[in-house]
Amino acid sequence: MEANVLPTDNEIAFANPFHIEDVMVFDDPTLHRLLHSSDFTIEQLAYSLHGAPPALLWRIWRQLSPEQRTQFLHARDHSATCSEIQCALRSVLDSLFWELTYWKTPHLYDQLTSGEHLHPGIFLNLEPDIRGKTILDVGAGSGRASFECVRHGAALVYAVEPSTGLLRILRQKLARQADKSRVVVHTGTFDALPLAENSVDLALSCSAFTSSPEQGGEPGLAEMQRVTRPGGKIVLIWPRVKDHLWLVEHGFQYVALPVQREMYIHFRSMQSALACVRRFYARNRAALRYLLATQRPEIPFSILGINPPCDYCWREVVK
Repeated sequence: MEANVLPTDNEIAFANPFHIEDVMVFDDPTLHRLLHSSDFTIEQLAYSLHGAPPALLWRIWRQLSPEQRTQFLHARDHSATCSEIQCALRSVLDSLFWELTYWKTPHLYDQLTSGEHLHPGIFLNLEPDIRGKTILDVGAGSGRASFECVRHGAALVYAVEPSTGLLRILRQKLARQADKSRVVVHTGTFDALPLAENSVDLALSCSAFTSSPEQGGEPGLAEMQRVTRPGGKIVLIWPRVKDHLWLVEHGFQYVALPVQREMYIHFRSMQSALACVRRFYARNRAALRYLLATQRPEIPFSILGINPPCDYCWREVVK
């Protein structure tokens, strides 16, 4: 397709761009976590690996528990049909879509998050807890919240992120900053933060923490509590709507900031907008129609059917 020709509504239907071989991109700890927490079955995993490289089969085999290995071998002995193999492959790759995005195509994810401008009142409200303080940004991605903390006067920010691809982009951005010393980058996950007990004044996560254990949950909350000093705060920016009750039950106070006008995702260009919509919102036909109708590289959150980034929740750390 020529660069100046826009796709039609029918041409942008979602197709998972990843292949089973792309699973090799994960390091062993991430692969182990995904194999034990994703919503596909061991049978689906076994079927999806028909024709996969031996190196991938061996890596996956090493990460399975003895019980899973028995299930895996039983499924491999089954003569699966082409239809069963394709259905299993779709299930596995769709389940791993976001993790593969972070690790395999982080540049596209960065284009998306760079356009998701947070409500300016969020960091203005948090500035008294940030200025001159030591901050943890867990699930830092390519640095959106980390650099906001620096702009609002943080003395030091620990940016913790598991994806090597996103860490590479974060470090590239950091290299262009005038003051590089205020952001320290670490590889780490919610349930295993590479920081000492009581080492930060504020622990935050922006659009990364959820109630699911593999994305924070109880283990992640316990770790954020561990590394935060008494009297400090844990702040979760732009939480999922379906997590609100869970957060209230865990002692968080919810803050929704007033919005005077519609909030948008602002893409870098029409090309970037179309690439992101095709990858992340292709099942939402209204998003494509809006882009094609307006010819502007921006989409309201209301068209996407998600709540805009104008809220956060917090709780004080008491030990």
